[in-house]
Formats: sequence, structure tokens, C-alpha cells
Amino acid sequence: MEDRWLRACLEEAKKAFKVGDVPVGAIIVKDNKLVSGAYNKVEKLKDPTAHAEMLAIKKALKKLKTKYLYGCTMYVSLEPCPMCAYALILARIDRVVFLAQSEKTGAVMSLYNLLDDVRFNHRVKWEYKPVKEAQALIERFFESKR
Repeated sequence: MEDRWLRACLEEAKKAFKVGDVPVGAIIVKDNKLVSGAYNKVEKLKDPTAHAEMLAIKKALKKLKTKYLYGCTMYVSLEPCPMCAYALILARIDRVVFLAQSEKTGAVMSLYNLLDDVRFNHRVKWEYKPVKEAQALIERFFESKR
């Protein structure tokens, strides 16, 4: 069943790629049902905080009419940056699964490890599930910018 969510996450990333934004997609699932999905809209919205994770969190909170995302899992195509990792903590999301590492900005396992920091009041479980297509999409995007 999880493959379904990995594919949905990648579909969101492809939307960002098509509109010229960094190809990151995120979805949020609760009780095996899709709650929200989003892709990076930094360029479109001219907003440096319009990352897929941030937009998916906002949509999920609104849909669930709550301020916390207990019982939810986020699937995201790229390892969250510090802003997004901390947003996951603040939103009290249970778990995040990411498909590609971000060696320059990753805040889960690559550059930092915010989600396991015991000084925060909530711990987000995390899992890295490498998916070649997610990594290739990121690489293709940045190659096209050079």
C-alpha cells in the first residue's frame, strides 16, 4: 500500500518540475487516506517558504480543522530542509518518509538531524526510502539550470 503514497508524492514533484520549480512533492496521509498534497511553489508565489512540505501541512491542518497532525504521515520526495523539518515537529506529525537525500540542505540525516533532537518537545519518526526517480528528477532539474 505504501507504494501508492510514494507514487503520489512523486506525481506532486513532477508538477513542480513542469512549472520550473525545484521538483519536490509532499503528501500527508492519515488512516490510510490522502489528506493533502502539494508541490514546491517558491517561484510561482515568489515566496521562499512555499516548500511542498509547508504547503501540504497548511492544507492538511485546514482540511482536518486542527492545529496538530497527530496520526499523520508525510511522504516527501526530498529530505526536508531545516525550515520544513522544524515545521514537522511543530505540526506534531507522527512520521515522515523521504525518497531522496539532500546533501546541501537536508535536516533529517544529511546535514543535520533535527527530528531526533531530544531537546524538542516532539519527535517525528523518519524513514529514508531511496527512490531513484526522485533523485533523478532533482538532478535533471539542476542540470537544466546550469
